[in-house]
Amino acid sequence: MNDNDIENEIQEKGLTAPRVTPEIIESKIKAEQYHIFPGTTFTACLLTLENGFTVLGESACASPENFDEEIGRKIARDNAKNKIWALEGYLLKEQLSK
Repeated sequence: MNDNDIENEIQEKGLTAPRVTPEIIESKIKAEQYHIFPGTTFTACLLTLENGFTVLGESACASPENFDEEIGRKIARDNAKNKIWALEGYLLKEQLSK
């Protein structure tokens, strides 16, 4: 299940209290950079957010024969994006607590 599938289920159930959405997460991302370390299957994705803060995601595979640059980039970006969820969730909770 991806973020949009979950978002659709949330909306179908009418869970409309203040929350972080996939659209909010994507809107925070202003730049992305990728690096594959030479001779490895390790891919890093650095996402720069609208306020200049950066989050790093990574991916690697155990068997070099399975390495696919496009898949590595997708996984690394998703891992970085998951960190934004936690940051935005904290920020929303902080705002709601006041």
